[in-house]
Amino acid sequence: MCGFPAPTDTVTPRQPRGQERVITGNRQTSWAFADAYVAEDEALRWARDRAREAGLRSVSPGTGAALRLLAATVDAKAVAEIGTGTGVSGIHLLHGMRPDGVLTTVDPEPEHQQFARQAFRASGFASNRARFIPGRALDVLPRLADSGYDLVFCDGDRQEFLDYLAESLRLLRPGGLVVFEGVFANGRTVDSGPQPTEVLRLRELLRAVRESQELMPSLLPVGDGLLCAVKR
Repeated sequence: MCGFPAPTDTVTPRQPRGQERVITGNRQTSWAFADAYVAEDEALRWARDRAREAGLRSVSPGTGAALRLLAATVDAKAVAEIGTGTGVSGIHLLHGMRPDGVLTTVDPEPEHQQFARQAFRASGFASNRARFIPGRALDVLPRLADSGYDLVFCDGDRQEFLDYLAESLRLLRPGGLVVFEGVFANGRTVDSGPQPTEVLRLRELLRAVRESQELMPSLLPVGDGLLCAVKR
């Protein structure tokens, strides 16, 4: 286990019994409001529809807005994305990047990348703003340049997240960001019951990022959980 509290542990002061339900309801309402705070355009909605039809999960609008903000915060010129999908997260990243920035996006399914190409074009991005590399992430990442990236976004196979972390530390410049999507696993990460290997690997990732001397981490409660860390 990676030190996450069991449901019976107390991590915040107890609220009076009559207030607990109200606070929980307010939080859920606030999270829903935050997730829909930044409106998405027609190209993003089109990409979401393609993802839904293909049975793919795509980042929530709130997660997308966070990615856009993070890319802008580091003034990203070079971003590596693991898991192109149909382009939802890529559009958000490109919106946050510098106008001359290039997104390198990796996915094992070329047909998904074709949808992403269309979505990027519909969003107004020139074709030279994105480099599409088909293939398994762990085969592709070793070929990318050391310290050549401002941000690495990981949304591929969750069982490979720890391997992505090792590659990201090599790819990032000092001050760059590594970001992992879906670390809550629909609440299973903090559930004390028996969990599948995927969730156990997420717990290992969370512990590794938190304990790394090379990283300054934060866990953002947007979408299904966004784990972010700055490379020192």
